Amino acid sequence: MQKRVLLASVTAGAALALFASPVFADAASDGLALAKANLAPYSAKPVFTAPGDPFDAKACAAGKKMMSIPNNSGNPFLKGIIDRMKAAGADVGLQVVEGQNQGTPAEWVQQVELATRDKYNIIDLISGIDPGSIEPSLQAAKDAGVKVMTSHFYDPSFEQNKVVSSSLTIGFGEIGKILADWATVATDGNPQIAIIVSRDVPPTIPLIENFQKELAAVAPNGKIVQEINVGVTEWGTKIQPGVQAALQANPDINVVIPIYDSMSQFVVPAIRLAGKTGAVKVATFNGTPFVLDYIQSGEVDMDIGESLDWIAYATIDGHLRDACGLPTPTALNVPFYIFDKANAAEAGTPAAFDTGYGDAYKSGFRKLWGIE
Repeated sequence: MQKRVLLASVTAGAALALFASPVFADAASDGLALAKANLAPYSAKPVFTAPGDPFDAKACAAGKKMMSIPNNSGNPFLKGIIDRMKAAGADVGLQVVEGQNQGTPAEWVQQVELATRDKYNIIDLISGIDPGSIEPSLQAAKDAGVKVMTSHFYDPSFEQNKVVSSSLTIGFGEIGKILADWATVATDGNPQIAIIVSRDVPPTIPLIENFQKELAAVAPNGKIVQEINVGVTEWGTKIQPGVQAALQANPDINVVIPIYDSMSQFVVPAIRLAGKTGAVKVATFNGTPFVLDYIQSGEVDMDIGESLDWIAYATIDGHLRDACGLPTPTALNVPFYIFDKANAAEAGTPAAFDTGYGDAYKSGFRKLWGIE
């Protein structure tokens, strides 16, 4: 009996020793090193890559008009893209109109029906409207000769809806990995995270899945302490109290991640009211100017930026190629760029939509379109 007790004691002691051994310490340090290496490419200035062969964009766009419908016209990120698409479209003669709405499916359908009735050539569903949620109206538009396209919506892993002519995808899964790597590095391998999501927006799913996978790979000591799921139409009423309550109930939270940066307008006040400004790190995605201003004021720590102007040019380019029967890119190919306290001022003070990324994309697209 004594031998069994001794053996059990030795076995338990050996397990504890193993758990405390350098093997486990190395897993954390190796993960931290990997996360740092993964982030490095996103700190380099973006480079323009042509999405296809040159074409006569003015001839292609002649007489055409496009309605771009955001999931909510109150979203400043999407508003910024559409405003820039209007300008880029004007360069080649494509009329771009916003399908204004307040984020309800009934309004989305109304805008689709308006575009169909007024004989638009293109309906662009930008970043948030699942074509499946309003498929009958989109099918009617398609049957009437309108091409339905999406931009900044589908992850490359998604299957495109049958009513959609082409999709300019974006790597939402890639964004999830970047956010997990950053949270790991920012906390020296110990991220305790509150993450704000909108699971009603389909791209959220690959973003979260890849975030979780990457976090497990690089931060064995890290975890999501609380997920706060808020529908797009409820951001203004539910994000702030949800974040504030999470911080008060879980004092160990050291990172808050609103996965879309327009959520930050509700997250920052919540952190202030909880008395946690500076005590928790805030990281997000999109590069909306007011959030880059938050970085400069010390209220947000990192934003994975995309040039809204670059997105606009890439969207016009891809949709024109489809509308004119040319080979069409399957992705926006807009580079991600990390803004933090070291470089946020590059975006301007106050920050601007199209500042900080360089301007190689402008001359690049204009040459492709035959107007420069």
